[in-house]
Amino acid sequence: MPDAVRRELRWLRAHALISTPLLMVLTLAAFRQEAQQTRFTEIDVERINVVEPGGKLRMVISNRPRSTGPIYQGKPFGYEGGTRPGIIFFNDEGTENGGLTFQGSRTPDGKFSAGHHLSFDQFDQDQVVVLNYSDNDGRRQVGLSFLDRADVNIFDVVAERDSIMKLPDGPAKTAALERWRAPRDGVPLAAQRVYVGRDVRRAAVLRLSDPSGRPRIQLMVDSLGAPSLEFLDQHGKVVQQLPGDVR
Repeated sequence: MPDAVRRELRWLRAHALISTPLLMVLTLAAFRQEAQQTRFTEIDVERINVVEPGGKLRMVISNRPRSTGPIYQGKPFGYEGGTRPGIIFFNDEGTENGGLTFQGSRTPDGKFSAGHHLSFDQFDQDQVVVLNYSDNDGRRQVGLSFLDRADVNIFDVVAERDSIMKLPDGPAKTAALERWRAPRDGVPLAAQRVYVGRDVRRAAVLRLSDPSGRPRIQLMVDSLGAPSLEFLDQHGKVVQQLPGDVR
C-alpha cells in the first residue's frame, strides 16, 4: 500500500475518533437546551395543550375554531369541538372535569348577547359548581349554582341519548326519552340545589331546592328594594311568606 494511502487512512481514523464523540456531545447539549425553560415576552397562538410528561392532556387553552369537544378518558364523545373558546380542564384519567368559557357579540341590528361560564364537574359526570353570566341585549342574569347529579357515568348517559336520538320519531322514541330523563335510583340526572345571584327581573335571589330540584325556600330582594322570604310546597305553591302569611 503506498505511503500516501496509509497517511490518508490514518487521518480518516483520527478524524472519526475525534468527530464521533464531539457529535454525541453536541447532540446531548441540544437535547438539554430543549429541556431548559424558555421565556417569551409575547406570543400569539391559537391553541395550547398542557400535558403530563407522558403526553396525557391536562388543560387546553384555545380560540373558538380550535377548541376541544368533550373528552372522556382521552377519547372524544358527545359533540364536536369548535364552539367554546377558553380553558378546559382534565383530570388524571384524561377526562374533562371543568372549564372557563366566554363569548360576546353584536348582531347587525345592534343587539348583543354575551356569556361567561366557569364550572367544575362531578367525577365522571357533568358540572356541579357553576358560576355563570348571561346577557341577551340587557336581559341579564348572574349567578352561582350548586347541583346534585346521579351517580351514573356521563359517557354512558350521552351514548344512551345519542342512540335514542337515532330512532325514528314516534311513540317509541318519546317513551325512550322519558325513560332516559327519569331519575336514576331516585336521583335526577341533574337537580339544582342552591342558586344565589341576580335574575332577569333585577332581583337578588337565594333559592334552596329539594333533592328533585324543586324550589322550597326563596329569599329575595326585588328590583324596587322590597325583601321577601317564601316557603313553597313540592308543587311550587307558596305556603308561607314574610312579610305576611299566605292562607
